[in-house]
Amino acid sequence: MDNLTIRPVTPDYIADIAALEALIFPDPWSEASLVSALSDENQSALCIEQDGTVAAYLLGCGVAGESEILRVATHPSFRRRGLGRALLRSFISERMNEGDSTVFLEVRASNISAIALYASCGFASFAVRRNYYRNPTEDAVMMRFDLGN
Repeated sequence: MDNLTIRPVTPDYIADIAALEALIFPDPWSEASLVSALSDENQSALCIEQDGTVAAYLLGCGVAGESEILRVATHPSFRRRGLGRALLRSFISERMNEGDSTVFLEVRASNISAIALYASCGFASFAVRRNYYRNPTEDAVMMRFDLGN
């Protein structure tokens, strides 16, 4: 991860994250949605940048001793370099320090590489939400990581 640094997301990164959202997701969050999410004190947002460009980001939240990962994305030109894993580990560490007991996430059932990444980081599948995603309609695999707190 040469020249890559994990940083908290600041307003300076919103346009880059919104552009990545539009590039990667069929249901991208708008800049306004990202700004709104980041204004919530329960939200956590991390990014990895290279030379001032957002290469990957993670958006999550924590409340009442539990956390949820809302978005994880890596720019296609930065994939397979461990950026997603680094963000996951950083978020998990942050939430452990906050005293949370569990981190949850959901992922498209067809996203085999993401499911494998999450499993390799200690997440376990525990349920399926039928027809959860739209554009296209698809099941969500529910996963959890027990922090042991």
